[in-house]
Amino acid sequence: MQALSTINYRLPPLLEDLLRAMIIAVSFSAFIYFAHWDMTMSGLETLLGLVALWAFLTQERRVLLFSGYLIGLLWFYWIGYSFEYNGVGWLTPIITIFFGFVYLLFFGVLSFTHNVWIRAALLFGLTYVEPFDYNWLQPELIFINSYFGIEKWQFALILATLALFITLKERWRYAALLLLAGAISFPTPVRELPPLKIDLVATDLPQEEKWLPHKRREFIRQNLDAIDKSIDEGYDIVVLPESAFPLYLNHAPDLTNQLLMRSFEISIITGALFEENGQNYNVTYQFTDGRYTIAKKMVLVPFGEYVPLPKFAQEWINQTFFAGSSDYISATEPTDLIVGDTTFRNAVCYEATCEEIYEGDPDFMIAISNNAWFTPSIEPTLQRLLMRYYAKKHDTIIFHAANSDGTGIVLP
Repeated sequence: MQALSTINYRLPPLLEDLLRAMIIAVSFSAFIYFAHWDMTMSGLETLLGLVALWAFLTQERRVLLFSGYLIGLLWFYWIGYSFEYNGVGWLTPIITIFFGFVYLLFFGVLSFTHNVWIRAALLFGLTYVEPFDYNWLQPELIFINSYFGIEKWQFALILATLALFITLKERWRYAALLLLAGAISFPTPVRELPPLKIDLVATDLPQEEKWLPHKRREFIRQNLDAIDKSIDEGYDIVVLPESAFPLYLNHAPDLTNQLLMRSFEISIITGALFEENGQNYNVTYQFTDGRYTIAKKMVLVPFGEYVPLPKFAQEWINQTFFAGSSDYISATEPTDLIVGDTTFRNAVCYEATCEEIYEGDPDFMIAISNNAWFTPSIEPTLQRLLMRYYAKKHDTIIFHAANSDGTGIVLP
């Protein structure tokens, strides 16, 4: 018995590093899954965020690389789901593995130094890095439901405090933690909603059926019924999701006329496609008082609506993986939708999670999405968290209508 008690068992180094990496990745990602399961635990999320950042500043190279890979999987395992609808579903696991390696490299830059302060500076610098124009990993987002704020200066203060805690002598290190008080986020008064009654229509059209020609009439009827219901219930605006009408609406005169007639009773905002001079656009249509306008999407989805690579690579990828379809065309600036005396910034899906669309700090935004590409997954949850992130930063109230999941009002 005495001999057994002296045994000091340790995991093999590789397994120990993997275990540490798993703890870091889970700590860095837990807030998404708590939100997905409708749980908010501000204290625990604050602690887990601090643990993850502390680990990034202190752990060895191999642990950091493993952590980055696992974070890529935990955040973006769902990204390849959409390839199923382009006839290349075999790519789904490859895309998942690819995103793991992208974020292995993303966080791997921290492993080039053991200096805590340089690592803190690099980690802060990563808040400005968007691999392939894809911005859905914002390190500050880990504190969206915590006691800390999500502004960059608050993130910098948290990193500086942790660096002081790590580098100062023991008698001073705990005093340094008092600096965290400067990063605490205090509640602010929420602005009033606009003086309009807005109906956000939630649809649940399976992506595999959405664009089938023989289903189109049924989906159009459902949308018109939803608009008529909104009229009967006295709404001022009805908002339908992205591509709610799965067609080029400017080439459907009979349907357009039906919407124009209804627009005398209610403002209709809906997603559909738009074709102009042989170019394709993903747009929002607004029908108001017998007229309609187009709001073109400004920020396209990388590898979804355009390929962020040189021209020769774009053509090969479009031909190989997207049945030869060409990229969508984007607008050059944000578009506002005006109903009565109220102005709404327009955002189509990915746009609502991008800094550019919030130029000028709009008071209100109408966002439309089609999340059926990626459900069931955490994608709608991550989208909603990012929308809250930008809503808080810009004091914007977002009215979001989505297909599959995510419909609702996002408050700052």
